[in-house]
Amino acid sequence: MRKTLRWVLSFTVLIGTVGFTGVTATAATDAAPQDTAQQDSASKDIKDRLLAIKGMSLIEEKPYDGYRFFVLNYTQPVDHRHPSKGTFKQRITVLHKDTDRPTVFSTSGYGLNTNPGRAEPTRIVDGNQVAMEYRFFTPSRPAPADWSKLDIWQAASDQHRIFKALKPIYGKKWLSTGASKGGMTATYFERFYPRDMDGVVAYVAPNDVNNREDAAYDRFFENVGTKECRSKIEAVQRQALLRRAPMEKLYAKYAADNGYTFKTIGNLDKAFEAVVLDVNWGFWQYQQSATACGQVPAAKTATDQALFDWIDEVGGWSSYSDQGLEPYTPYYYQAGTQLGSPDIKQPWIADLSRYGYQPPRNFVPRDISMKFQKHAMKDVDRWVRNNSHRMLFVYGANDPWGAEPFRPARGAKHDSYVMTAPGANHGANVAGLVGDDKAKATARILAWAGVPAAEAAEAKPLASYDSKLDRQDRNRHNTLRP
Repeated sequence: MRKTLRWVLSFTVLIGTVGFTGVTATAATDAAPQDTAQQDSASKDIKDRLLAIKGMSLIEEKPYDGYRFFVLNYTQPVDHRHPSKGTFKQRITVLHKDTDRPTVFSTSGYGLNTNPGRAEPTRIVDGNQVAMEYRFFTPSRPAPADWSKLDIWQAASDQHRIFKALKPIYGKKWLSTGASKGGMTATYFERFYPRDMDGVVAYVAPNDVNNREDAAYDRFFENVGTKECRSKIEAVQRQALLRRAPMEKLYAKYAADNGYTFKTIGNLDKAFEAVVLDVNWGFWQYQQSATACGQVPAAKTATDQALFDWIDEVGGWSSYSDQGLEPYTPYYYQAGTQLGSPDIKQPWIADLSRYGYQPPRNFVPRDISMKFQKHAMKDVDRWVRNNSHRMLFVYGANDPWGAEPFRPARGAKHDSYVMTAPGANHGANVAGLVGDDKAKATARILAWAGVPAAEAAEAKPLASYDSKLDRQDRNRHNTLRP
């Protein structure tokens, strides 16, 4: 349950536009070949146009009604400061609708879903969508992997290069978006390349400015939901630790049956406690609903197996096995070097805990060196507070990750907002906002995307809901990470 970022210098070449009042016939003739070339390019099939980009190659095209969907590789420098020092192939997808529509740049901050799907802003603006696999998530990982090149600035520079490569094709307005670590990613991209996007929609994005001060999370868990519900969850955690021996016997069998090992975290006992300590967070992150509290086992009378099964549903016993950790090594590396991670107290089990909330260092193989950069998040937070422009942050009232939110610059000139969906968890979105917030958020997204006022008049999504493209659980992780 932990994650976040880093930075860079960007060189922007500004080409001045010179106005003429007396354009000669020769000048007009000279311009004609370029205009013709542009027209010829625009008339090409979209796949040909994409594959004409230097460094772009096709993995596959998947059909979907109303769209063209491409899974692609794009060649990126391992180090954007020193592009000559090696490259790697980064996966992206393009959900193509029409080059006359706006484009949404979406990232989860993790791996890439290679099936067609729409982020909420894509549906709102009825546009194209580009999605990026975050660097170092396999297979978008340099070989050999120099982990020092995994930081928030390098990742933002990946996104910048993809945008620059695709902008000549998708020339209308662009928005960036993402949920959780994806929302963080969209925010970091905006911090380092504020001229690229025309707006940002960041969902449930944590902002751990001071990694040593996590009292906001403790306050959240003291007040979220009802006292009765909180007490039931706390009792399950306590009973699980009181029954450590028989519960670990079940865990050992589960691990053996599934081939799980615990070399990275150290041993089964550390993994067991890590999962149990995450239960409270996991419940409120994803499980909480109108009926979820009623499904929490009565801790004292529940069997060991009943407790084991419910904890598996909430947090996942595989989470801290080597096999569960390995796909998320890049996240834990970032959490332990830039993003920070929560450390909550949970006094109701403090007397039974042997390890406390374990740091990200425990979840990354020891042959990968890590050093925390305490100024990385402070820099981003300062920029968002003072310089953000056309940014919308959406949070869920019952989501623990929202306890430390971003706070964008205020005032009409900044056109930035924080909105909270009542009762929502880590799946909060614009559709879950209420009252004026929902209409205002939708209207601002449409305006940033350059949608004509007449088309956006009702402040509703322009594309109809599609149960396959717009599933809410597309990016859900059954383990406790943003």
